[in-house]
Amino acid sequence: MLQPKKFKNSWCIKSPKPLFLKIKCTGFHLKWERQISPATLFQPLRAGTWITRKLIIISRVPNGHHLKKRETRIGCASKSISMKALVYHGPGKKTWEEKPRPSIQKASDAVVRITKTTICGTDLHILKGDVPEVTDGRILGHEGVGIIEETGSSVTNFKPGDHVLISCISSCGKCDFCKRGMYSHCEQGGWILGHLIDGTQAEYVRIPHADNSLYHIPEGADEEALVMLSDILPTGFECGVLNGQVKPGDTVAIVGAGPVGLAALLTAQFYAPAEIIMIDPDDNRLTVSKKLGATQTINNSTQNAIDRVKELTGNKGVDVAIEAVGIPATFELCQYLVAAGGHIANVGVHGKSAALHLELLWAHNITITTRLVDTVTTPMLLKTVQSKKLNSKQLITHHFSLSEIMKAYDTFEHAAKERALKVIISADR
Repeated sequence: MLQPKKFKNSWCIKSPKPLFLKIKCTGFHLKWERQISPATLFQPLRAGTWITRKLIIISRVPNGHHLKKRETRIGCASKSISMKALVYHGPGKKTWEEKPRPSIQKASDAVVRITKTTICGTDLHILKGDVPEVTDGRILGHEGVGIIEETGSSVTNFKPGDHVLISCISSCGKCDFCKRGMYSHCEQGGWILGHLIDGTQAEYVRIPHADNSLYHIPEGADEEALVMLSDILPTGFECGVLNGQVKPGDTVAIVGAGPVGLAALLTAQFYAPAEIIMIDPDDNRLTVSKKLGATQTINNSTQNAIDRVKELTGNKGVDVAIEAVGIPATFELCQYLVAAGGHIANVGVHGKSAALHLELLWAHNITITTRLVDTVTTPMLLKTVQSKKLNSKQLITHHFSLSEIMKAYDTFEHAAKERALKVIISADR
């Protein structure tokens, strides 16, 4: 690929091989086309750069050994290159619209061209108004894989052209919280993508603290499977399985058989629990749960989940209850399912207060944990997926192109009707 170099007010490109070059200008997008292969297009200007007034092209001509120099002047130099993105405009409002491409703001940044992204249940919570910190005009999304377009001067682990997995958590690696492994509470990062800064449901995204917030994708890896490592797999594992202290022989109840609940189901099996009971009102998701390793399923829209769990556990309750929905009713349900000495691990994103029944639990020796995923287990999970010990691709049910993202949202929002789990949204070719 021809790489431009900037000299004062000009871009200079030198071709190492005999080529004809011609310039095309459509709006503020520049593309180079090789005469020898008209279908091959290059984009020499990186995302977020400004188009200059004069472009100097130096190319070797086939007749002779001299360099031919010519200039092409461009009328306007005052607009940045744009992109398409999914933008939040308040509760219940989202649009697919033009936005400026991101650019390097700090030396530790990287700009990534998105190749695949997805939609998370947290995005739906945002659209319901459950996360008021998200402001009008924010690009949503915090999951995805892509190719690095540009890096800041202090980024040492990555370079343009690298294929990378984007973590939902950005971490500086230097603050007190990061040194304790609590990347989610990084003083300069944490969960900011699609929350406090623009996210991944776009053609390009800026990643702060790139050295600590991106992961190299091994050559030949299945990118669709790795998208599940941006958020849901480490979330289900860290917030549910690890916080719940699942151990061999345990009886585990997972309330909510959505993507995060199923991620907890998959990763709980690392520790060989004796029973995993999935509870959900959707029969399709319960069928999927069985295929993924659940030993028992309960449809709590047609069965009394509390009575059924008591029946399955000899009236004792479960050792670990994992809440993977994020509504008051499911958190309260976990309090009735847990056995004395057990653990309640909250995973769901709650937008409303939920009752804590201390009149029942004060003497039961239970622990209740909450957590925002820290992604400290992502490297381990990446190896596990790569070795095919963990098949995260089983969670994918639908595919869309990025330009179809509104349709993808409609499918994900009506998951029961569409039998949707995770959707994969791929960049338009």
